[in-house]
Amino acid sequence: MSRKLLSELEGLMADTGLSAHRVGILCAKNGRIIDRLRNGGRVWPETESEIRSAIRRERSRRTENTAPQ
Repeated sequence: MSRKLLSELEGLMADTGLSAHRVGILCAKNGRIIDRLRNGGRVWPETESEIRSAIRRERSRRTENTAPQ
């Protein structure tokens, strides 16, 4: 489960050019979350759900900001 979440976070990093620390702050209010997941750490299911919601929200926000007006 954490491997898939890590993949989603790394995808956001690749798409946005943001650092692991910044994505962690935006999505989990924790700048070390990505390093912890990379080292085998886990998150509670509730936290995982909140992070996924934040990923969707951040992608949506960035899509809105880049849409032609």
